[in-house]
Amino acid sequence: MREMGSRVEEIYAEHPVYGYRRVCAVLRREGRAIGPKATRRLLRARGLRAVYPKPRLSAPGTESAKAPYLLRGKEITRRDQVWSTDITYLKIGRGTVYLTAVMDWYSRRILSWSLGTVADAEWCVGALEAALSGGASPETFNTDQGCQYTSGEFQGRLKVIEGVQISMDGKGRAYDNIRMERFWRTVKYEEVFLREYGSVREARRCLWRWMRHYNGDRPHQSLGYRTPDEVYFGDVGGLGAASVSTPALATPAAAFAPQAATPEEVFELPVK
Repeated sequence: MREMGSRVEEIYAEHPVYGYRRVCAVLRREGRAIGPKATRRLLRARGLRAVYPKPRLSAPGTESAKAPYLLRGKEITRRDQVWSTDITYLKIGRGTVYLTAVMDWYSRRILSWSLGTVADAEWCVGALEAALSGGASPETFNTDQGCQYTSGEFQGRLKVIEGVQISMDGKGRAYDNIRMERFWRTVKYEEVFLREYGSVREARRCLWRWMRHYNGDRPHQSLGYRTPDEVYFGDVGGLGAASVSTPALATPAAAFAPQAATPEEVFELPVK
C-alpha cells in the first residue's frame, strides 16, 4: 500500500486536475488492483485534491453596501465582541450543498449553522436570526463582500441590532476572516472528508452530531484546551457567567427552520 501511495502522489504531481476516479483508472491500467474508494482514501490521507473551478460563494455585491474592515490589529478580549459568518460548500454525490455558520471569535463557539441547497440572502438571514435568538448580540459583525451579505435584506437586519458595527473582509483577503477559514478546514477534515454522505438528510444528521461535539467536547489549543462552550458560557479569562436565554433545540426530525440551542447543543437547520 505504501508503494501504491507513492504512485498516487506521482500521478497527482503530473496531473493535478485528475479526480480520484481518473487516478483509479490510471492505476488499473497499470495492472494495480484498487477501487475508487481506496484511491480516494489514499488521496485524502495525503491532502491531495483535484484542481477544478469551484462554486462562486462570494460573488461581489453592490459598492454602496460595502463596509470597511474593522478588525485589523484589534485585540479580541471578550465574548460577543466580534461575530462573523461565512459560506462554504460540500459535495454530496453529484450535487453541491452549502453550509453557513455564525461564530463568536473570542470563544470560537458556533452560534448557529445551516445546510441548504440555495445560498441566498434569505438563507443567510435565517442563520443570523438563529444566532441572535439566544439573547446575545455582537459589538462587531464581520462578513465578506459577497452579494448575500451586501443585500438590503441582510444589511437591514444587521442595522437594527443596537450598537453593532458592520465590518467586511477586504477583496481577496481570506485571512481577514481567518477564524472562519480555520473552522471550515476543521469541519471538513474531521467530519466531511471522513464520510460519504448518501443524501442531504444524512449530511444534516452527521453535521448536527459533529457541531455538538465541536462546541461541547472538542478542546481547542488556542483556548488553553478548553471547549468553546466552556469559554463562552463559563468564567474563563475574566468572563462572567452567561445570562443568555437559550430556547430548546429541535431534534433533527423537527421543522425545517433555524433553531436556537442550549449550551450543550448547537443551532442547526433540522431535517424535515
